Amino acid sequence: MSSLSSGPLKELGNDSFIWHRYSMKQRIGRYSAFFLVAALLGWTFSTIDIFWPWVWSAPEEISDLFSRMIPPNPLTIPEILPALIETINIASIGTLFAVILALPVAYFAAINVSPNKVAIWIARVIIVSSRSINTLIWALLFVAILGPGPLAGVVAISFRSIGFLGKLIGEGIEEMDWGPVEALQSSGASAGHIITYAVVPQIIPTFWAVTILRWDINIRESTVLGMVGAGGIGMLFQVAIDLFRWNSVSMILISIIVVVLFGEVITGIVRKKLI
Repeated sequence: MSSLSSGPLKELGNDSFIWHRYSMKQRIGRYSAFFLVAALLGWTFSTIDIFWPWVWSAPEEISDLFSRMIPPNPLTIPEILPALIETINIASIGTLFAVILALPVAYFAAINVSPNKVAIWIARVIIVSSRSINTLIWALLFVAILGPGPLAGVVAISFRSIGFLGKLIGEGIEEMDWGPVEALQSSGASAGHIITYAVVPQIIPTFWAVTILRWDINIRESTVLGMVGAGGIGMLFQVAIDLFRWNSVSMILISIIVVVLFGEVITGIVRKKLI
């Protein structure tokens, strides 16, 4: 106990000693940060033109809308099923084309296997460009180029997925074990043999995991592409809203949920089988 009467801890015995978690400078900095964030949030809300009477009446509008949507109209199922199948096909074909295009992009984007810096930068520009533009914007662009229909949706899904697949597969290539590559290089193997027997076996788990995940995401995204004319269930959904067929709208929403759950089940089964 005598050691507490001297040295840095001597103030512990003083009743006037008060411990503070933060110093005065730290407290001023924290409060300043809080006020700055609050001011930024206030300014953000002030730039948004909100019509507050509509906000206050939203619960009543939601209740009225649900009363019109219930019960769902099962007579629209024969019309919904072909659109759902088209939606799944758009996602599946778009993912397939994206995989084919993303593999060389991923290879050239990986620092440890890319032939030169020019190839790395070209591949990364492609990845960033693909990921920066939303699927709906890609769909609007290709609807203008190719016309309305599922083809525009397939191309939009493909262009959006290239960046996602290329980035994650490229990172998988960068993180692979370099030992097998060096072993084949020392034995005089060609570049093709090195890729086939040293690179590909190591990235197969990453490839399947990323591809399955992207297909699952594309199932969700393809459900809304029809709202801009790119085919799928979204087109039927937009028509039902425009015609105020709320019972059909609720049936379409249920169908979309079923398709998304179907995608979750399929991806779960495939992961267990392949990964």
